[in-house]
Amino acid sequence: MWKELVEYRELLWMLVWRDIRVRYKHTLLGALWAVAPPVLTMLVFVFVFRHAMGLRDLTGGADIPYPLFALCGLVPWSFFSAGLQGAVGSLVANRSLVTKVYFPREVFPIASVLSAAADFLVAWLVFGGLMCWYAAQGHWTWRPTIELLALPLVVAVQFSLMFGLAFFLSMGNLFYRDVGFVFRGVLPLMMFVTNVVYPLRSDDPRIDFLIRLNPLVPIIDGYRAALLGIGSAPIGPLAGAAAVSALLLAAGWTLFHRCEYTFAERI
Repeated sequence: MWKELVEYRELLWMLVWRDIRVRYKHTLLGALWAVAPPVLTMLVFVFVFRHAMGLRDLTGGADIPYPLFALCGLVPWSFFSAGLQGAVGSLVANRSLVTKVYFPREVFPIASVLSAAADFLVAWLVFGGLMCWYAAQGHWTWRPTIELLALPLVVAVQFSLMFGLAFFLSMGNLFYRDVGFVFRGVLPLMMFVTNVVYPLRSDDPRIDFLIRLNPLVPIIDGYRAALLGIGSAPIGPLAGAAAVSALLLAAGWTLFHRCEYTFAERI
């Protein structure tokens, strides 16, 4: 796979740039719209939890401003959501290219994830600005910890997970369009069984075990440990998420590659 992707890297980057350009074409704010989903969602939850419901301990006991805690989970979640929503329809949306001369069809779901990664990067810049604002106001002080070194691993695990799921979803949606509808319906529900805007813990070890089966949970915990110093890096759970992500990536690419010759017929 990697050899072919390197060979067709110009096509891949052309698709990525096309997706980014089309996304913000004829907009006044341009790439600033990249931060709208996580920031607006964060503001909604701040209003609902802090003002409407009067809840106070929303960070699991960590001395962190809740907007920072929430945004640190919403940025990777928005990347996960946008990247896979683009990937699920990527083969169908590019049907005119899929039926033409040979090139690795993997470039379509991969390009969808990479184009969403551009928004991911911009959103982290805004997150950094919010960190600086809280520090300047004296409400919070950022102290880098050893967990910051785990950040590249956390990012790599998330990308691996997303690439693997992108292969399965794009291929499944090509054969059965129901996959796209089901995925888009389930995705909002997934947010509430993931530790995106609140800590997800249970005193019942069986329920806590089920929570930990969600590979996004240690990934988001990893971001918070690395960037906000909340707890220690979840090395054990993160290693499990890395194993699941690697397995999904290998299985997804293998199945995608084996079924690739049927895509033109089914599209």
